[in-house]
Amino acid sequence: MAVRDDPRSSEKKQSDDLQTFNAENLQSNMRSIYYSRTFLSIVGGVVSGIFGFTGLMGFVFYFVVMALASLGFAAKAKFSPCAYFDSWSRIVADGFLGGLLSFVLFWTFAYDLVHIF
Repeated sequence: MAVRDDPRSSEKKQSDDLQTFNAENLQSNMRSIYYSRTFLSIVGGVVSGIFGFTGLMGFVFYFVVMALASLGFAAKAKFSPCAYFDSWSRIVADGFLGGLLSFVLFWTFAYDLVHIF
């Protein structure tokens, strides 16, 4: 989104400046977060199944893994996600529940392989 300067005003105000993003870069960053969360969901599900977590403990493990992933993404962005994303919610919440079904699938699969068979 480009901002057009008003030719009548010669002064620029700092509060009126809008931050613009390259759509391709923003989309690439979001795709990287989505793939990372999906991969971590699968790995977390396998680890949870191998450790033998059942019930609520497995879901708590998933939310801990996703919280650590959010912290890792923020650290990778040098705790300044506004340079790479349009808001903090892109790092913290976007895709948080998206990998839950993959987590449950691999959790139950690994649990069955290790503890039942």
